[in-house]
Amino acid sequence: MKSGFYTIMAAQFFSSLADNALLIAAMALLASMHSPTWMPPLLKLFFVLSYVLLAAFVGAFADSLPKGKVMLMTNMIKVGGCALMFFNVHPLLAYAVVGFGAAAYSPAKYGILTELLPPEKLVAANGWIEGLTVSSIILGTVLGGALVNPQISSALLNFDFPVLDFNITTPSEAALCVITACYGLAALFNMRIPDTGARYEHQQRNPIKLIVDFAGCFTVLWKDKLGQISLSVTTLFWGAGATLQFIVLKWAEKSLNMQLDRAAILQGVVAVGIALGAVAAARFVPLKKSLSVMPLGIAMGLVVTTMVFVHNVWIAYPLLILVGALAGYFVVPMNALLQHRGHVLMSAGHSIAVQNFNENLSVLTMLALYALMVSLNLDILVVIVLFGMFVASTMYLVMRKHAANQREFDSLALIGEHKH
Repeated sequence: MKSGFYTIMAAQFFSSLADNALLIAAMALLASMHSPTWMPPLLKLFFVLSYVLLAAFVGAFADSLPKGKVMLMTNMIKVGGCALMFFNVHPLLAYAVVGFGAAAYSPAKYGILTELLPPEKLVAANGWIEGLTVSSIILGTVLGGALVNPQISSALLNFDFPVLDFNITTPSEAALCVITACYGLAALFNMRIPDTGARYEHQQRNPIKLIVDFAGCFTVLWKDKLGQISLSVTTLFWGAGATLQFIVLKWAEKSLNMQLDRAAILQGVVAVGIALGAVAAARFVPLKKSLSVMPLGIAMGLVVTTMVFVHNVWIAYPLLILVGALAGYFVVPMNALLQHRGHVLMSAGHSIAVQNFNENLSVLTMLALYALMVSLNLDILVVIVLFGMFVASTMYLVMRKHAANQREFDSLALIGEHKH
């Protein structure tokens, strides 16, 4: 890998670390406000709303400037969202601002990979990026859980910073200070990302033309025989993954009798599995064989349903690692394939924006359905079974669609095709 790739990885790690720590801190803040039980899932919903609403614009923005500059600017927007919580802005609104920054950050983060690396390196690059991202989810979730722990909060509040007095008086403010420092580290690495030299034709600024252009890219990717399959899989994965975060927390509370700070570690356990699966996929699955991993999506959905029989934390750990490993192993090659087809058919930023729109529309839909089920007091074990069977059956339908495409012509021959 080129040296710039490792700088991108470091920037992504610290930015994602802060995002995930902030989610747990915001959930703790909602709990301290005695918010209703259906509100915590809405944090993620507000976060991803920008991915859907801004999809037509962020791709053009990412392609209008060097990607490193875009990542720096959008990371500072995240800092602004984090800072809003200091001023007693409602956590949902503050986390929505962080989501605004993340939505604009993503096309640059993934788009720069296709500019920096050849197609045959994309599965490996995605494996390492996803593995590192998942590592940041693990550590970010654990960091967030630690920061809301009363003993650690007390220690932070008793710490006197030399010379400067930041007037930090509450546990939430102490947690936000640490999270802001993580965003600061991400900004330092963003400034070191090299300019790849990739330049695109003049980007539209007229909102109507941007929406029309986005609609065209959306149609092209869904009509492509490889694009539609890989996009279906990644769309399902991210919607399911976001929902699984909250399912695991609720399941840990009911079946394992865990409080939020300890239950947050279980999210990290899933992430360990995803990291292992992602790294294994990067090592063993070439781009040409990326579609061969789809049956693991069915397996993941079926394994999730077995959570209803688990009431012991030492059984829960290996089970959640297995769920994560299956997810990581099948999504990384599909993500690389989708990036490759998007780069072939259109610009990097635009293809990632289309991908983000679909994936986060799935997140919004599945989180809204989960929040509805919680508000109806549906038992979490019933939710788990419904969730697992939905994932397995949807993956089966995607595999049937791919088989039908292959009967028309050999779409696998398109893998490795040069840019149009």
